Amino acid sequence: MSNGATLTLTNFNGLLTCSPVMLDFMAKASRVAKTDAAILIRGQTGTGKELVARYIHLQSRRSKATFSALNCAALSRELMASELFGHKRGAFTGATHDRAGLFKLTDGGTLFLDEIAEMPLDIQAGLLRVLQDQCFTPLGASEALHTNIRILSATHQSLKELVQQKLFREDLMYRVRVVPLYLPSLAERTEDIIPLAWHFLTQLNQQNVRQVEGLEPQVIEALSVYAWPGNVRELMNVCAYMHAIGEGPQVSLVDLPADLFEPVATKQPQFDERQELLSLLQELQGNRQAVADALGISRVTLWRKMKQYQL
Repeated sequence: MSNGATLTLTNFNGLLTCSPVMLDFMAKASRVAKTDAAILIRGQTGTGKELVARYIHLQSRRSKATFSALNCAALSRELMASELFGHKRGAFTGATHDRAGLFKLTDGGTLFLDEIAEMPLDIQAGLLRVLQDQCFTPLGASEALHTNIRILSATHQSLKELVQQKLFREDLMYRVRVVPLYLPSLAERTEDIIPLAWHFLTQLNQQNVRQVEGLEPQVIEALSVYAWPGNVRELMNVCAYMHAIGEGPQVSLVDLPADLFEPVATKQPQFDERQELLSLLQELQGNRQAVADALGISRVTLWRKMKQYQL
């Protein structure tokens, strides 16, 4: 391919990167994977939080056991309770037989709770019991069951803010975020944008008649400066769009979705970002961790931005 990426992507069980900040993040994830500590992965939507969780599981001493994942934002309270705790026959309408939940099915392995901030308070209490006492009670049962699982969780929200709003238990927050990991957004790992685009385009070439061999310079510029609010997931979708909509071996500017067609207009001016940082630093009395949490970024990224803007 012409105009191709010259950097080699490192594959961490499906999570691809060549960015120094991301390689540093994955090195940290590898280190904490060797422990049994509860990990909270903080990151924007579409950054690959479940891929990180699966990688941590595979690097851990539980790698031969079960890995289970549950998206807390996608389930009703009743269904979430049944999925986690299981239930006995007759526990509720429609419970026609006993059913084991993930706390039992994942015994010895790793349970990943995505968007844990969406978990109802009463279910949070049951999760706290699992973390403290390694036991739980299925719905409709009277006898507690033992389980030995490691909890990994993820959120794009600040649990500290939710605790202040009485939407998340403070004692549970300390239990699930023994080791907080801040997953960089795609905008923070710009070195990955074009190599990842080529990776996705190569996959699409293998699946379709059209064979993309090059990107026009304006396309590379547009992809490079776009803010990517949907992160890697959005980049994957954009690649699928421009592969399908265009013709011939070259991707041109008109093949891009409308919100990327004028990339300069989508990029927040640096002056605005500096003012936002300055205002937050003043509002939060210079508390860098609080500022980083408010922005949804790591302290390292905050430090880089402060250095960039001489704050």
